[in-house]
Amino acid sequence: MPVEIEMKWEVIAMVTKFGKFCKELRLDNAEILYDMAQRLNVSSAFLSKVENGKAKPPIKWKKDIAYEYNLTTDMINKLSEYIDEARGTEVVNLSDLSIDDRDMMLKFARKLNDMDEEKKQMFRELLK
Repeated sequence: MPVEIEMKWEVIAMVTKFGKFCKELRLDNAEILYDMAQRLNVSSAFLSKVENGKAKPPIKWKKDIAYEYNLTTDMINKLSEYIDEARGTEVVNLSDLSIDDRDMMLKFARKLNDMDEEKKQMFRELLK
């Protein structure tokens, strides 16, 4: 009798330094996601997406988090750096793609750094 195997693909979010910073800040203050979301006037779902790299943190969170958590100057500098870094990260949703297309996109992304300029230019032309 044939065995049926169900394959599930989940898009693994890249946790940013900002996401780690927020989570540590919450835990240090004995807060759950909901508590921080309330302080920032956002939904828990949105905060979770930001922490997991699926959404970008709003710029105003630099001031809001610094004020709400009475951060030191060093922590404010790190927060600012991490928000800027997270905002510069591009998020691509692959969940609507077929398994083969997702696999192709991930392989391409992994090989891009090793690709010579000539090959990169070939792809740029192809994708115009």
